[in-house]
Amino acid sequence: MAAFAAVAPLALALGGCADGGVKSEPHDRLSGADIRAHADASLPPLSWQIPLDVNVPQTKPSLQDLQDDFDLLSWQTFVAVNWPADANGNPNTGATIGANLPTVWENWKESREIFLPGGAAPLPWGQDTPPPAVCAGLGDGTLNLTQVGKTPDVLDESAEPFETGPLIDQNGQYVRFAIMTNQDMFDRIVRDRLYSKAGQAAFNKPADFAQPQTNAHVGAIMIKSSWKVMGANDDASRFHTIKALVYTNPNEHEGVSAACKLQTVGLVGLHIVHKTGSAPQWVWSTFEHVDNAPSKGDTPSKPHYNFYDKTCTTCLPNQPPPRPWNPNATGTQPTQVVRDIPLTDSTKKLNAQYQALLRSANANSVWANYELISTQWPTKPKNPIDPTGTPAPTFLANATLETYIQGKVPRVSSSCMDCHNDATMNNGLAADFTYLLQRAQ
Repeated sequence: MAAFAAVAPLALALGGCADGGVKSEPHDRLSGADIRAHADASLPPLSWQIPLDVNVPQTKPSLQDLQDDFDLLSWQTFVAVNWPADANGNPNTGATIGANLPTVWENWKESREIFLPGGAAPLPWGQDTPPPAVCAGLGDGTLNLTQVGKTPDVLDESAEPFETGPLIDQNGQYVRFAIMTNQDMFDRIVRDRLYSKAGQAAFNKPADFAQPQTNAHVGAIMIKSSWKVMGANDDASRFHTIKALVYTNPNEHEGVSAACKLQTVGLVGLHIVHKTGSAPQWVWSTFEHVDNAPSKGDTPSKPHYNFYDKTCTTCLPNQPPPRPWNPNATGTQPTQVVRDIPLTDSTKKLNAQYQALLRSANANSVWANYELISTQWPTKPKNPIDPTGTPAPTFLANATLETYIQGKVPRVSSSCMDCHNDATMNNGLAADFTYLLQRAQ
């Protein structure tokens, strides 16, 4: 790939970049003519192969060129990790993406399976940890959803560095979350015994997930996902849905009881975080369901949003629900969500192209109902005085995963690389941009 580190970090606020003539709404209801028009774009073919790194074809790329290149990398990765999985969890290379089938990444290791009580060693790759005891007898779910926030202690506000709280959908249901790692990241955690406090102490140096990349070993990847329970007014055919064991952990907050249900949930948010050769600060891609919420300044035009009520004139946007917080409660006041930083026209254009490509492969593809919000990447990955690598765009938030910390306030608003640069292990040593290692016992 062409070097991109030398590009001057001018105009890092990419929200100001614009391409003319792009529709303002996500292209989630395309006509046949729309699909043919967008599908003419010269995108790479849909593939199960996870790209190893960004491809920069320009000789002298501008910052916007590079952003477009990283956004393309994000979509290629999104397609690959959401490819239908075979019985072993590998991509089914005889299938194509489109139908609502279990995906590759849903077979990866969930954080609860890695960081076990007492610092016990996790089961080998391919072996599942049993769900919590309260879930016994309910059946099998594709995932065990055990978190009510991106972080494990979201109900305990004293444990969180930023304003936070649970996210409630328009049916009054708590959104649930999961964090998964691929085998390359899992193997590194096991090799270095970073799954336990004792192992981290013995390791006694900063964590490092960098590794040689091949098509068989693409490097460390984390995926953070958010899910809503399918209910009234939800059209499940517009979501990637799974059956999940939805667990409420009584240790999250005083007064919360253990509970578990086998429920149909729909994917509403997806972070894909990949440590590539050119990005030691990782590449941070974030996607959402197109029906989640309008952007600030937009006229809400959809008949239904997952997290926005356009008839409510008194609802304050992006405010945590009133306490007490209890995931077992029904009818909790929904969160009124508005995307604080709108998508750029360039990203909207690429979304429309990919949505059309997905529908050209499968007219009913659920994956065409998702959109890239943006990609954060390091403009100066080897900057000796800035370990964050000078990220672009400066701020990036998923409206379901960082609902309450959207915006453009330095050190307050969501910036993946700036925030995760502070991540340490339990021994205080650097954790290579992941807070997961703090879960070790």
